Amino acid sequence: MARPGHSTAWLPLLVLLFAAGATAQSCLSATFTGGRTFLKCNQLPVLGASLHWTYHAVNGTADIAYRAPSGADGWVGWGINPSGGGMAGSNVFIASQTSGAVSVLTTILRNTTPTLDNTALSFDVPVPASAEYAGGAYTIYATVALPGNTTSQNTVWQAGPVSGGRVSQHSISGPNVQSVQRLDFLSGTSTGGSNSRLHRRNLHGVLNAVGWGILIPLGAMIARYLRVFEAADPAWFYLHITCQISGYVLGVAGWGLGLKLGSESKGLTYTTHRNIGIAIFCLATLQVFALFLRPDKKNNYIVILATLAGVALVLEAITWAIVLRRRKRNQAYGGANGTGVQL
Repeated sequence: MARPGHSTAWLPLLVLLFAAGATAQSCLSATFTGGRTFLKCNQLPVLGASLHWTYHAVNGTADIAYRAPSGADGWVGWGINPSGGGMAGSNVFIASQTSGAVSVLTTILRNTTPTLDNTALSFDVPVPASAEYAGGAYTIYATVALPGNTTSQNTVWQAGPVSGGRVSQHSISGPNVQSVQRLDFLSGTSTGGSNSRLHRRNLHGVLNAVGWGILIPLGAMIARYLRVFEAADPAWFYLHITCQISGYVLGVAGWGLGLKLGSESKGLTYTTHRNIGIAIFCLATLQVFALFLRPDKKNNYIVILATLAGVALVLEAITWAIVLRRRKRNQAYGGANGTGVQL
């Protein structure tokens, strides 16, 4: 008789194989109207969507079918970004319906709040796109010439509401900011289901909050309030310097990451946020450079540093207020012009 330990050891592997097979089956078992068939498919990691395609090596084109669940009062979109892995620069197909009539709009998203005009894409579309709505899902059909005649492409997909007969902005949190993927149309392999840009943006906020908003003001408070106690001398002075320098290092790292994120955001500029960040950096730099003057612990430079730290703290608070207000505003559909489709 077989030993129980041997049989149960295979259970985790069987579960994984079953799960992988079930995912592939849900993708491969899809059927399409007009007798359309596709050789490959990819169950996309978010928004319940799937991409089906047949790649033609002879001319570098791909017949695609993008299917995503949506209410009849919503829209779905899929596209290719020849210039990067985000929204700006994406060439997209957007399906929606008015009075039961389904239509496809093709446009290039040149920034994060685009005006959705029906325009030609930057790559060839040999067969005009079409779409249908059935069973609570849209399906977009198109034939595209892969940009650069390469099989590996940055793909994006999205879904959102329709308001007043117009495509409105989708949510900018959760799965809607993870819908990017680099796909090889020849092998079917894909990477980048998560959004590294979102992680870097969060890291930018954390570094700035800890550096500018906590450590530097804490160092100033130590200098302002602990130096009056003789028992704390000279420990308070070295603790003050440690907080100032470590806060400056973290703050500069967050500031540099913010500049990098800004340079990657084509067509998107948060002027007030950027200018306040520059001001905080200048104040903190002035404050930290004062340490190299080797001032006496009892002179008035401590008051000056405390004042600079206070100003920096106020500016950091204003920055966070601006960010939180912008996030709250963007969570409502419609955006600034009612046609923003943001990735």
